[in-house]
Amino acid sequence: MSDESILPVEQVEEEPLQQESEAPLLVEEPVLELEPAQPHDAVLLLAHGTPDVLSEMAEYLSKVTGGRALPQEVVEELQHRYGEIGLKETPGEEAPPLTKWTLTQGFLLEQALNYAGPNTKVYVGMRNWHPYIADTVAQMRADGVKRFKAVCLAPQNSRTSVGLYRKAVVAAAEGMEMTFVAGWAENPTLARAFADKLWPTWAEACAITERKVPVLFTAHSVPCRTIMTGAASVAGARPGTPEQESPDPYPVEAKATALAVAERMKAVGMTEKDWYFAFQSQGISGGPWIGPTVEDTLKALKAQGEVGVVMQPVGFLCDHVEILYDIDIAFREMAKDLGLLLWRAESLNASPLLVQALEEVVSGEYPATVDEVVTV
Repeated sequence: MSDESILPVEQVEEEPLQQESEAPLLVEEPVLELEPAQPHDAVLLLAHGTPDVLSEMAEYLSKVTGGRALPQEVVEELQHRYGEIGLKETPGEEAPPLTKWTLTQGFLLEQALNYAGPNTKVYVGMRNWHPYIADTVAQMRADGVKRFKAVCLAPQNSRTSVGLYRKAVVAAAEGMEMTFVAGWAENPTLARAFADKLWPTWAEACAITERKVPVLFTAHSVPCRTIMTGAASVAGARPGTPEQESPDPYPVEAKATALAVAERMKAVGMTEKDWYFAFQSQGISGGPWIGPTVEDTLKALKAQGEVGVVMQPVGFLCDHVEILYDIDIAFREMAKDLGLLLWRAESLNASPLLVQALEEVVSGEYPATVDEVVTV
């Protein structure tokens, strides 16, 4: 995989160029704030979306980039990558991984919410593909939903994902009451869910190599221009490194999730010297993207004498191209070329602890980063 020539654009959603001068989406227009008079009667889970067949790639990418035209070679490269993880020219027996697991998470959350309580319907809306957010909200309206809670399946709040999802929901939900959860990066049960998946993989890696193997936590990179001014990258591979003041909390929240998982792993012997953090899957948008990169971190680990690495992408809640291709194929190939063994912790997917974390966020049992009630 080339470090910079052709890189994925998934989960880096941008407005059209003519809108870049607008105020950051995290700074919303004044809205009427209400006390939640009644509990919500539905939940809307928000996710990125992914094409169903390879021939839909160009249309899908145009939605991801806010209408920007992409060179044909970029479209073909992304078709190749999706093909490598199983996407076909014709629909398969099951949906692509991101769609399948997101719908499964919605189903399991609905079961959990209704186990001993009221009948709460859980809906799923995608920003960039079917089922679109607008179509899902229209179905909610047809079903008689008056008030709902929207939760992004990207726990770390950012303008390039959560802010745009919120904007899409607001545009579709006129006349409805919405409680919008913008971030839940430090939910303790979410950290438990990640640690639950990391521990067996880390234990296996340490046993095979007969030494402690470093853990590399990752989250999706975003363009520097979306979070700060005049910086080429976010300095430092560990949380707590001084950074330029940013209106976007994403880099801090991404590292906070990693730190919360590392704290859980102390119980099985992991120390602060055993883990690192990097941003993965830098895209094709012009200008620099935040770092450090996975590529640079793998090279640094090899240079300091490590024999292997365990990767855990804490910015993703289920399998998708950034995991199944970027990590399992591209980074594993790079690690092999460097002389490193590479393991990856299993994705959360249908993890009961993930469902529990979502249930806590929906019920208000765990406070979210931003949790506001607005009348659209």
